Amino acid sequence: MELSNPIDFTGRAVIVTGGTKGIGATIAEAFLAAGAEVMVCGRTAPAAPPSSAGRTAAFRCTDVRDPTEAAHLVAAAAERFGRLDVLVNNAGGSPDADAATVSPRFVEKVVALNLLAPFYLAQAANLVMREQPAGGAVINIGSVSAYDPQPGTAAYSAAKAGLLGLTRALALEWAPKVRVNHITAGPVRTASAPALHGADEGAAVASVIPMGRLAAPADVAHACLWLAGPHSSYVNGADLAVHGGGEIPARDLVRRNTDRAPSRHLDHIGHHPLSSQ
Repeated sequence: MELSNPIDFTGRAVIVTGGTKGIGATIAEAFLAAGAEVMVCGRTAPAAPPSSAGRTAAFRCTDVRDPTEAAHLVAAAAERFGRLDVLVNNAGGSPDADAATVSPRFVEKVVALNLLAPFYLAQAANLVMREQPAGGAVINIGSVSAYDPQPGTAAYSAAKAGLLGLTRALALEWAPKVRVNHITAGPVRTASAPALHGADEGAAVASVIPMGRLAAPADVAHACLWLAGPHSSYVNGADLAVHGGGEIPARDLVRRNTDRAPSRHLDHIGHHPLSSQ
């Protein structure tokens, strides 16, 4: 069977939520470079929407946590482009918060952004995609926090774990016309990296990642291109790990540090504290 070019999205339409900056902007630029028509959204308009190869993404001001606004975003893209082939649920995130004292309102907002919004958007996108001969693809951008929560991320980790479960459930219900897949993203080097990963811009974090570096936004974008393209036409309900191998286990880090430590010589050979009289 002859396969088409997996990075040629000419004539196809894509929505990238949170696509005005960071990882989302890079995802949008990757689809633009591959020939797609792209609409991005955010709560505020960017100084300049993502662009690539002389083409620019359309922008719509949207609070994706509102199911009505989410539906209007999908409708606007379908009307503007005449179709909708790919939805990338990228919008998400949360500041750290102490689970013992965090307010109910905070938890609600985190869950709304990271779990409910992707659900609302996917519902609306499915209504369009299922009527198209070629169907469509939904890609949910998740986090390693779903598998490996860190202190201060209880609500966020729970929401991201829910997003993974949602992906698998929708993949079962909407196949074969609409494929739904998930990307587990590890730490990504963006403009906000110093605030998220320390003043060393993530060097310490990179030291515990097998690949020896943080992900670049393009690493996530390229995974999106593959999951949306013809080479993944039988991939549905999958979780694609884009985390450089995860984290080196603490016991192995201790062993490595021990191996690098200088040898120490006992002053009193043969003396054992438990055998002293």
